[in-house]
Amino acid sequence: MPPLCDSLPAWSALQAHYRDEVQALDLRQAFAADAGRLDALSQQAPHVFADLSKNLWTVRTEELLRALAQQSGVQARRDAMLAGAHVNASEDRAAMHWLLRMPADRGGLRECAVVQQWQPGMHQALQDVHDTLDAMLALAEQVRADEGITDIVNIGIGGSHLGPEVVANALEDWVDSGKNFHFVSNVDGHELGHVLRRVRPASTLFLIASKSFTTAETMLNARSARQWFLAQGGSEDPQAACSIDRHFVALTTNVQAAAEFGIRRTLGFWDWVGGRFSLWSAIGLPVAIAIGAVQFRALLAGAHAMDAHFFTAPMEANLPLRLGLLDVWYRDFCGFSSRCIAPYSHGLRRLTAYLQQLEMESNGKGVTREGQRLAVPTAPVIWGEPGTNGQHAFFQMLHQGQDVIPVEFIALRDGGKYLGAHHQSLVVNAIAQAQALMEGRHGEGAERHCEGNRPSSFLLLQQLDPASLGALIALYEHRVFTAGAVWGINSFDQWGVELGKHLARQLHARQDSGDWQGVDASTRALMRRLAAGAAGPAP
Repeated sequence: MPPLCDSLPAWSALQAHYRDEVQALDLRQAFAADAGRLDALSQQAPHVFADLSKNLWTVRTEELLRALAQQSGVQARRDAMLAGAHVNASEDRAAMHWLLRMPADRGGLRECAVVQQWQPGMHQALQDVHDTLDAMLALAEQVRADEGITDIVNIGIGGSHLGPEVVANALEDWVDSGKNFHFVSNVDGHELGHVLRRVRPASTLFLIASKSFTTAETMLNARSARQWFLAQGGSEDPQAACSIDRHFVALTTNVQAAAEFGIRRTLGFWDWVGGRFSLWSAIGLPVAIAIGAVQFRALLAGAHAMDAHFFTAPMEANLPLRLGLLDVWYRDFCGFSSRCIAPYSHGLRRLTAYLQQLEMESNGKGVTREGQRLAVPTAPVIWGEPGTNGQHAFFQMLHQGQDVIPVEFIALRDGGKYLGAHHQSLVVNAIAQAQALMEGRHGEGAERHCEGNRPSSFLLLQQLDPASLGALIALYEHRVFTAGAVWGINSFDQWGVELGKHLARQLHARQDSGDWQGVDASTRALMRRLAAGAAGPAP
């Protein structure tokens, strides 16, 4: 068994370093004492500049964290992922989402020693990726050119929903297809009903996104959409003008199940693509329809640039690795249990929801890959809201509350078509909030007092274009991987999610059979109230 992370020498050194040097660190004094602090704790990476100097750490902290990464085998784990090893051990799968955005000639990784030693199967996998990508983009262009299709309804959940939605929202200024995009994930019928009231069968294309084509929530919504389609004049006859064959596409590996549903047009992907890492695959079809093949390839190119940076840059200049180590530092040594995401961009309004799944589903675990129980906490709670709305809501707590919560600001240097007074005010507000968290306010009475010395990071993109967005999302993917590798957990499975699904299926079965033996009193009473709902309140 490999040693647990908290038994490593660097872990003890970091605990002592926090106690002796960082626990009483004052950021204002740190800047005054060190003219080189900004340069040492900031970095330009592909498409993203990161100012990490307002965090509660020092150059020495990073040195010790890099030692922890080396002792935890982070680099070896990273290289194993790049080599195609089955790093998702509990499901006996590789994790090769990064391959989905690699150029056919291997791009920025062609000189990487690990890639040069690839087994033949990896080269074939890359070829398969590009064959599927070409087919997906051809279909996207076909749909874009079809003036009869005005609305695209994507039905999925989790990664099959959040990834495409966050990208489609973020790249609204790049959408030129003349079509409306709708995303349905909640099994609550109000969400699907709200969309169906706004579309017509003859002009709507439904995308059913489920790798297995068995995901309970997705398939219930898909069946309801199919029923609505037929009730509104659609046909099961493939030859009909308004047929399921023409108006439904399945993004799945289960071609047979899709055919039984009535769908013949399918795009698949591979078992080494995890749901929350799948937007780069056929799951990204709604994005490709929205922005077109050229810009979708730019999205992939931006992500690949960050991939190459993560896989090849030295530790001290590797931004995803630095951020992942900062996350471990805050969670386990500083005791911060949450992190606030504050994107100062309307386009990134759904980014926090995406990051919640990416980080908390990946690293919200208490055992190692080998099944050892961890004695230290892992993923923090991720939460937030776009600025400047957040300033008039929860920022009060960030400035004057008793909990210290690291804040992550994300801003754009260039606001695109909205560059001017609006964008200038937006970004200045973000910079001012980061300054206010650090500086605080003093000498104006107890009620106005703000302690200051509150940590923040600042990520700055040149603009919100496909390449920059691709790099930003890949940055977060690799950051999460880094933290998970330090903790020794498998960041690519999600058995906690599966537990709730399993129990829901059992409750459906018990409701049909009436057998409640062995079910706790609370669950049984709630199910009885649900069954009695149509007849009025339960006694």
